[in-house]
Amino acid sequence: MPDLSPNLSPEPEQPPLLVDEATPTPATLDAQPLPAAGDLATANKGSRARQLLGMKGADVKETSIWKIRLQLMKPITWIPLIWGVVCGAASSGNYVWNLENFLIALACMLLSGPLMAGYTQTLNDFYDRELDAINEPYRPIPSGAISIPQVTAQIWGLLLAGIGLSVALDFWAGHSFPIMVVLTLGGAFVAYIYSAPPLKLKQNGWLGNYALGASYIALPWWAGHALFGTLTPTIMVLTLFYSLAGLGIAVVNDFKSVEGDAQLGLKSLPVMFGVQRAAWISAFMIDAFQIGIALYLAYIGQNLYAAILGLLVIPQITFQDMYFLRDPLKNDVKYQASAQPFLVLGMLVAGLALGRAGI
Repeated sequence: MPDLSPNLSPEPEQPPLLVDEATPTPATLDAQPLPAAGDLATANKGSRARQLLGMKGADVKETSIWKIRLQLMKPITWIPLIWGVVCGAASSGNYVWNLENFLIALACMLLSGPLMAGYTQTLNDFYDRELDAINEPYRPIPSGAISIPQVTAQIWGLLLAGIGLSVALDFWAGHSFPIMVVLTLGGAFVAYIYSAPPLKLKQNGWLGNYALGASYIALPWWAGHALFGTLTPTIMVLTLFYSLAGLGIAVVNDFKSVEGDAQLGLKSLPVMFGVQRAAWISAFMIDAFQIGIALYLAYIGQNLYAAILGLLVIPQITFQDMYFLRDPLKNDVKYQASAQPFLVLGMLVAGLALGRAGI
């Protein structure tokens, strides 16, 4: 800062300095405009939106307990599960567009997304509080924004609400066997062994990421299919195969926490194989198993759908080359935003093909 104290003794006159007008000087740097209040407000709103969605990098302090609870549930993660229900309804071949079916489908989306995904994410944050203290200290639990008893109450509240809704869906569908309840309890169990000791599957890069991929693709798909049709072994096997592509997506999420994983001894793929090699493994799995599903669709005579699914893999490979494989740590979010819409659209294409084939 310039000296603002009075100068009582005159200084000898100095010759003028020759300064290039393009060269920044202390005076010109001080003269640079500060960010406008509107820009700061816009940036703050963006951070708050990221925080409520449960996205990385949102370190704005929040005081509303309901917004904090929503942040724990990570709404951004609900989208693939909601979409999985749509794919399952399509693969059942029995979904008819009317108000009743639409409302029932919304109820199943509520079960798979806000309730069970919210339960899973809250449970994961509870058991990951030491890891988050390293990777994301602004998260609600390590930052102290919410107490442990409040988190525990949220976990149980979401689980019990999910079980209650699944009972109602079984009753609506007239199931003699409570398949929706079984799927809900199965998903809750997978979420628990994924996050909690002693198993804590997320400590193993392969098992943990496959459990995550299956939970995000197969389980909601099964729920949507079972609600409007009959869940067959063929559908279960195909969606579990599709979940191997989800395993590749789950690996992408590991890059943001590679430092904390290494410190705590979690064997994620980036920790085990190194960042660049893990990126190649992830990209291969995402592409290869989608192509495998496309080949199966061609095998059962759904050639148009097979061709569409194959074409949807091309932009994913393109974005992998443009962003992900060049710098996985820097471009993981950009890659997911660019490529994953093609993956989830491919899931719907596969669901429509299976429904048309009556599998």
